[in-house]
Amino acid sequence: MAVKEKKEGKEKAIEVTLWEAANKLRGSVEPAEYKHVVLGLIFLKFASDKFEEHRAKLMAEGKEKYIEMPEFYNMNNVFFLEENSRWSYLIKRAKQNDISLLIDTALHTIEKNNKALKAHFRTTTSPGWD
Repeated sequence: MAVKEKKEGKEKAIEVTLWEAANKLRGSVEPAEYKHVVLGLIFLKFASDKFEEHRAKLMAEGKEKYIEMPEFYNMNNVFFLEENSRWSYLIKRAKQNDISLLIDTALHTIEKNNKALKAHFRTTTSPGWD
């Protein structure tokens, strides 16, 4: 798979970054479980992007007092994310030894707070929650 790096110096194309990340993950995860790890991370990133986008919209509309109220996200089909479930929180802690536990906790918290997601996530360290 030949993907060109961007000309602006050390910045890599997204495809290169994703491929390198996939290779790193594959080394420590059983092949059968790999898809659960990757799909969970993709979901976390997507949900966090939508959350942050809606949060910025609320602030732009002068509704700062509502930015920590789940109802103002859910009514627009956006998952409200507690701080420990936000991508920015996980990125700040990405090099910690317990990152898989932090990711599992983030997914569990989202699932617990959103009944429509009940039993939809498998985690990197456990097969699921009861």
